Amino acid sequence: MTELLRPVVDPDEFVRLFGRPFTHEAHACGRVNLIGEHTDYNGGFVLPTAIPQSTTAVVAPGRDRTVRAWSADVDGAAPVGFELGQERPGRGWIDYVQGTTVALARAGFTVAGFDVAFRSYVPVGSGLSSSAALEVSLLRALRSLFGLALDDVTLAKIGRAAETDFVGAPIGIMDQMSASLASPGEALFIDTRTLETHRVPLPRGTELLVINSGVAHNHAAGDYRTRRAECERAAALLGVRELRDLGVGDLARVAELPPPLDRRARHVITENQRVLDAVEAMRAGRPDVLGRLFNESHASQRDDYAVSVLEIDLLVELACEEPAVYGARLTGGGFGGSIVALVREGEAAAAGSRVVAAYGARTGHAATVLVPPIAGHTGAGAL
Repeated sequence: MTELLRPVVDPDEFVRLFGRPFTHEAHACGRVNLIGEHTDYNGGFVLPTAIPQSTTAVVAPGRDRTVRAWSADVDGAAPVGFELGQERPGRGWIDYVQGTTVALARAGFTVAGFDVAFRSYVPVGSGLSSSAALEVSLLRALRSLFGLALDDVTLAKIGRAAETDFVGAPIGIMDQMSASLASPGEALFIDTRTLETHRVPLPRGTELLVINSGVAHNHAAGDYRTRRAECERAAALLGVRELRDLGVGDLARVAELPPPLDRRARHVITENQRVLDAVEAMRAGRPDVLGRLFNESHASQRDDYAVSVLEIDLLVELACEEPAVYGARLTGGGFGGSIVALVREGEAAAAGSRVVAAYGARTGHAATVLVPPIAGHTGAGAL
């Protein structure tokens, strides 16, 4: 993986906006999930890695209990304000800031007013955790500004609470754990029930290719919420707390569930096993096995979990036609977003360019190679 791409917030712009210089700066990466999709909110296993694109948050002490926030990536934006303790949802991108201050207060952490500015290279709606990068960069900046006793796992929990309890996106904790703990060049195995983590090196002689389809998704939308409810219903019918409590030996029982609950549960159970198998493949240096698991994961998301779309399926198909590609899959929540492919080292950029060109010719969508970064490419967008 390459070095981090850290966007810069212009100090003079901050002074122009807020009348004072910023005092603290923090960054957080987006993530690509290598395998383990829709398992985190089922108490299961995930295997993300950080991508080079990151979000920057710069902060300064404010006045009284007023928070003022600005993003370089919101067209024509002026600073948006609110009072601590008076946060109200439904205000657009500022909800992620409001949600963070609410979650901090509920967790027992006290902050005063502050000014914050963001700039991000993590594209919105791409399945690469732009919201988690914003939340974690803000929390890191506030940790420094106010001397908060926040360890990295607690920080991730607060970021997730901001998104689930205030913004209303029914996500698991993978995104915030990855933004808080993951590093480029290695995978982060997370047991989302215990929050135990292990770092796993990517196989030698390989690199990742991440392509944004140009079809945006929205975690707060109904389809994602429906999938979570279906999993909860399946677990209840099977008499377990979470689908994590079942293994591949239980698939015969799962097959007796009414559709589509049988397919939803089958995806989660087999995907959990694929994460464990992927860790073993990486430790054994078997990119061929890891690539096969990528392909199986995508088929399961497409057929059993029904979160892929035609454009994503086409990107995966085109990627798998490349001789240097071991395997490819939808990454992120689905209904658009991005794909991740495992590629022979040194060949991802060329393969990605060919895939993007063929995809554009067939769909009219402008896909973007995000990893490896194209020369001069910085990504785009923040919340």
